[in-house]
Amino acid sequence: MKIAVSDLPHVMASLNGLSVVLLSLGYIFIRQGHWQRHRACMVSALCVSGAFLVVYLYYKANSGFAKFGGTGWIRPLYFSILIAHIIGAIAIVPLVPLTVYRALRQQFDKHRKIARWTWPIWIYVGVSGVVVYIMAVHLYPHHGS
Repeated sequence: MKIAVSDLPHVMASLNGLSVVLLSLGYIFIRQGHWQRHRACMVSALCVSGAFLVVYLYYKANSGFAKFGGTGWIRPLYFSILIAHIIGAIAIVPLVPLTVYRALRQQFDKHRKIARWTWPIWIYVGVSGVVVYIMAVHLYPHHGS
């Protein structure tokens, strides 16, 4: 089975959604004191997000940027969500590795301090990625040139 470049937005949205589930479970587990389950979920979220990044870079290299077909009030709403998504995605690039590094070094006080910033931004990026996908691909696709 061959996956076409045009199918990759669906794959990326699925990976984003899965990362949100894993991040949420990881948060729940650490709040309950289940650090091994927390670690498993967070490592899985990191792997899923890494797979997303590989697919995203391949997609962008082979398709360019998508066009949004919405008009009227929905257009500025979409671009506001998209811009915040992009800023968040840029922010988590250094935050996630630093947060993971501190956990691996067992610097849990420092890990906790930065995770309080990393986790909500990472969640926002995952959720907003799915929202942008739904808006651009399913609700308001671009028709024409």
